[in-house]
Amino acid sequence: PTPTNVAAAASVPDVKQLSLLTEEEQSSIFETLKKLYKRKVRPLEVASGYAHFHSQPLNAADFDAKPMILLLGQYSVGKTTFIRSLVQRDWVGQRIGPEPTTDRFTAIMSGTADERLIPGHALAMQSDRPFQALASFGNNFLTKFDGAEINGSPFLDQCTLIDTPGVLAGEKQRMGRDYDFKKVIQWFAERADCIIVLFDAHKLDISDELRNVLNTLRPHQDKVKVLLNKADQVNSQQLMRVYGALMWQLGKVLNTPEVCRVYVGSFWDQPLVNTENAALLAREKEDLMNELSDLPRNAALRRINELVKRTRSVKVHAYIIHYLRKQMPYTFGKKEKQQRLIGRLENEFVQCARRYNLPLGDFPNLDEFRTNLLQIKDISKFQKLDKSLVKEMDRVLANDIAKLLEKCSIQTAPMDDPY
Repeated sequence: PTPTNVAAAASVPDVKQLSLLTEEEQSSIFETLKKLYKRKVRPLEVASGYAHFHSQPLNAADFDAKPMILLLGQYSVGKTTFIRSLVQRDWVGQRIGPEPTTDRFTAIMSGTADERLIPGHALAMQSDRPFQALASFGNNFLTKFDGAEINGSPFLDQCTLIDTPGVLAGEKQRMGRDYDFKKVIQWFAERADCIIVLFDAHKLDISDELRNVLNTLRPHQDKVKVLLNKADQVNSQQLMRVYGALMWQLGKVLNTPEVCRVYVGSFWDQPLVNTENAALLAREKEDLMNELSDLPRNAALRRINELVKRTRSVKVHAYIIHYLRKQMPYTFGKKEKQQRLIGRLENEFVQCARRYNLPLGDFPNLDEFRTNLLQIKDISKFQKLDKSLVKEMDRVLANDIAKLLEKCSIQTAPMDDPY
């Protein structure tokens, strides 16, 4: 390839060739996970009111769905253009421009019929799609959500892509959207197999709104990849400075000693503006494409990992509710006692962890839990904890999950450390 097109030469790999588990083997694992969740995890979720504090119960489509890739970033950083480079074609409803063009969430999926755009209300009603729980966000969100079906894209045969509205700054973000943007992002992040946060080489400033979104991703840092896009529009010296500045900003926002991998690339279909970094951009693109092509191969491991995370979260939540319920009086003074418990919730978390030997690292975000708890009129109305359900979940972690992991380890190569 010529120097101007060398970055485009790293084509999208054929993900089917990289799948080590057969479809039958993956389907068998997914069926086992569905049964474990329905019989041994979901009953405790329902009894402890888990959905009010965290997320809606899972359904069969959440286990069977193709790997999901979530794209995030401020407006005009190239999210839609990046998706176009993966699927290798345009789709119904696509809009690209320097202004905030994508004002809705769009699921780009493989389709069997003619290419079409499915409205959000209809998409949330389809039992074979993993979007039914989005109905809980109401009409205001569903009118800003749709699904684009595309035929003939090898990438979409194995993965689903989620295009999101650009994160705006100031009042536009808070007042211009009549649904809870942060909660929607949190819902997609929980179910995504990979989260790609894009930055423009010319717009590195992280607004307070984007900072809030990145904080939402903290429980899912193992899924997060960062892409410094439009890197062909700066020269080598500028790229070095831009890369260093982005790493510094990410270190401050994520507040971790180790920052996730940052890829450098340019994904538009035009010749590179600066060709001096062409070889570097080609290698970076190839690395990122290899990461994405690993997603179908590791889908079973991801589903197992997510079920383990949810099981641990449900167990801790059930014990928190059980502990708080036990502190409540039987008759008089319930309202005052509940207010005192909520006021010193941080200390109650510590006491609960000590009493039931729970790791504090599994406890939920304190402020969010307190906000949700304030909406509960009487904690004592929760069902009494059935500890046999907890024992069943412990058996899932100790025995059933171990057997599934052993089955995967026989067939699947070990996953690379993303850091």
